[in-house]
Amino acid sequence: MQTANVVGPRSMDDEGKLLLRAALALILLFHGFSKLAGGIGPIVGMVQGAGLPAVFAYGVYIGEVVAPLLILVGLFTRAAALVVVINMIVAILLAHTAQFFTLNETGGWALELQGMFIAAALAVALLGAGRYSLGGTAGRFN
Repeated sequence: MQTANVVGPRSMDDEGKLLLRAALALILLFHGFSKLAGGIGPIVGMVQGAGLPAVFAYGVYIGEVVAPLLILVGLFTRAAALVVVINMIVAILLAHTAQFFTLNETGGWALELQGMFIAAALAVALLGAGRYSLGGTAGRFN
């Protein structure tokens, strides 16, 4: 007896992964390009104020420029997403700890942008890049 090849509805998982990666990367890149254009002087001050060497401030370029670019193109996606998570945690610890339990003027969490960056980056790290990526679905870190 021969069975018919029944194909169900096409999954849109890869398109969803692409949308999530693009949204996270593009929005985060605005922050990175701002630091490229305006410098990282304020970041250096925060890093030194926390007792760390000033050179650590340059990590913001990795977390807000390099990692988002890798996420966008889908190369070393999972690792790059974890770099974004670390970058956001450090940003919260250096600049936003006083806002952690506060609301903004419209009633939302004062750290909702940072929270969404962390949540989206964790989702990308768990899901991987998907088919629409340079690393492909079989890529070791995708």
